[in-house]
Amino acid sequence: MPLPGRRRFLQAVGGGLVVAFSAGCNGLPVIPWRPAPRPQDASGWIRHADGRYVLFLPRVEMGQGVASGLKRIACDELGVPWDAVEMRFPSTSDIGRVRATVGSESLRDFALPLAQACATLREAVAAGAEGGVLAVRARPPEQLRSLSRRSADAPVGGHPRIAQTAMDGTRRGRLAPLEQGTEIVRGAPLYVGDVRRPGMVFGRVLRAPVAPDLASRALSMDEAAARAVSGFVALIRDPLLVLGRSEGVGIVARTPGALDRIERALAIRWHREGEFDARAIDEALDIDARLSGRSARTKRLASAPIDAGASWDVDLRLDVPLAAHASIEARACVAEPDGQGGLHAWVGSQDVFYQRDVIARRLGLAPDRVVVQGCRVGGGFGGRTICTVELEAAVLARAVGAPVKVQWTRAQEFGLAFHRPPSSHRVRVRLGADGRLAAWWHAFASSHVLFTGAVLPAWLQRATDLALGDDGVARGALPPYGVDAVRVEFDLARLPVWTGPWRGLGAGPNVMAIECAIDECARVAGRDPVAFRLDHVADARLAGVLRQVATVSGWRQSSGWGQSSGTTAPGVRRGRGVACGVYKGAGYAAVVAEVDVTETSGEVVVRRLWCAHDCGRVIDPDQVRAQCEGNLVWGLGMTLVERLPVGDSRVGAATFADYPIPRFGDVPPMDIVLVDSDEPPGAAGETAIVAAGAAIANAVRAACGVRASRLPISPDALASAMRSTAPGHHRGS
Repeated sequence: MPLPGRRRFLQAVGGGLVVAFSAGCNGLPVIPWRPAPRPQDASGWIRHADGRYVLFLPRVEMGQGVASGLKRIACDELGVPWDAVEMRFPSTSDIGRVRATVGSESLRDFALPLAQACATLREAVAAGAEGGVLAVRARPPEQLRSLSRRSADAPVGGHPRIAQTAMDGTRRGRLAPLEQGTEIVRGAPLYVGDVRRPGMVFGRVLRAPVAPDLASRALSMDEAAARAVSGFVALIRDPLLVLGRSEGVGIVARTPGALDRIERALAIRWHREGEFDARAIDEALDIDARLSGRSARTKRLASAPIDAGASWDVDLRLDVPLAAHASIEARACVAEPDGQGGLHAWVGSQDVFYQRDVIARRLGLAPDRVVVQGCRVGGGFGGRTICTVELEAAVLARAVGAPVKVQWTRAQEFGLAFHRPPSSHRVRVRLGADGRLAAWWHAFASSHVLFTGAVLPAWLQRATDLALGDDGVARGALPPYGVDAVRVEFDLARLPVWTGPWRGLGAGPNVMAIECAIDECARVAGRDPVAFRLDHVADARLAGVLRQVATVSGWRQSSGWGQSSGTTAPGVRRGRGVACGVYKGAGYAAVVAEVDVTETSGEVVVRRLWCAHDCGRVIDPDQVRAQCEGNLVWGLGMTLVERLPVGDSRVGAATFADYPIPRFGDVPPMDIVLVDSDEPPGAAGETAIVAAGAAIANAVRAACGVRASRLPISPDALASAMRSTAPGHHRGS
């Protein structure tokens, strides 16, 4: 839909509907405001007084290393040592509003304004001025020290370490220290869970053990028994404690342990409406059932005419399950009344200004009466964008008139948060007489990412479905290959389990389906999978990373050019696979995986991963490499390990024993090449996930001749398929 139409629709229903809204509010949600960063805004991020500089970090640090990257830019541009700049996480009263930390855009969008502000401040200090609000001169990148190639080999702030980041030249990027690295190792107080306030008590909001999209409420409870528990402070019933359609009962205690005892003593009996199980979710998304019901999906990204009745050379089905963010840090908030009718909150959120807006609106306060202090976040991955635990803490703190810490349990993290939506894909491809891609039809069904049920009531979500679709679901769904005719279409379904942004949004599952299908096309054409891809790629940067990863992995020397490498030990088959992709037009990645598959058990062991990554100009190679490693592990988990169980009308996981993630022993050696270029800094935080999982799936296919149709790949199903399938023949598992 054209932008003016989108704006008119949003105005009609109450404003800009994007990722984050007020969970649990009645009526229209609180509207997030996410302005683009400007040089004049950046003048408030960097300040100078008494010979020292303070950088108020305009992005949330959640392990992606943006604190190190932006501080390095500040040091370079100011021309000062690393220790001369103090980095602080700002509160909403320290700087002007900044956009939520999402979308792998921190360096892409914030590096230039920060560098311009630092250059202006450097000149002002040299002229004898102290740092206040300055009129920032918008210099082009080539005039800035931090973003210019002219300073690429200079040491940063007394740290002269140099790392090679390019295979095609002599340019080098410098390694900066990991900001707060020492504090992390020593266990210094950095996270919300570390916050201690005088007189602080502890809170929890109890809810029915069902998905919050089902209506539920408390029928009865033993208040007398709860009040008799040592450490009891308060029992709170407040309509603001509704999350989705789940009524909450707040409890406050003097110690965290007392919360558990009070919860047991209350013995709440709950009423719930409706029910569902895993089969209901599978049936809601089954793409083949949808294709048999009607010929067109509700949303189309490409709609070339295709003869759907003719035969297909490749016809592939792929089902991707629910997956959790699985952040190590469970979300928490400390809220403290200021004694004058206002509130101060400490949060671990990807959008501190949105948290302020929601708390202020829901508590009936002016925005300037609420101060939200951002803290370091122990993993976000798109899951810390809405207001949940923050509103709970604010309501409880207002009720008891004291600072309250609310920290979700791991069971609450799984049961009450939103997750990666499941999806069901059917990719059909027809090759021409010359063996090239002639027709491509990708149909899929999924649930919502941006317009998530975690924040939108059903009626408003239906309106967004009709008027807007969901760009997050569609991310990465268009193939990056030259095809004569392309049709890509999808359906959206509201699910009782909340879904929303998950690392890369829809790019991980969508590119997984594309890269598995293109691998099968190469087999049908009798071509090497790298050469086949290169023959169909017009984007020089995508072709570049594909060639790089083929080189560093020794692809041309591998047995069978990535086909089955035969057996390496009795009963073990080895294979290599490749995949590549583009993320948001700003990041490019290609991955080669080598795996071993045990014939009797179907166990898959990833032996090695190679990755070539191009995100434009590399500011901090060490942190970009770390992001690539993280994405490779996420891809491994997506393909081999992760599935969020559902049963009895709720998420069935309460601990990591119920939802396994890759462990250290599962992670293979990784070889990562960073292709540094003259392009502006682009996306690094989520890019490699577009190729990581598919490369592993393609390696499994190469090893044993079995194409898995459901993720994660089931060892039992793989072993069964291998017993009845000779290596090299297509068979689904």
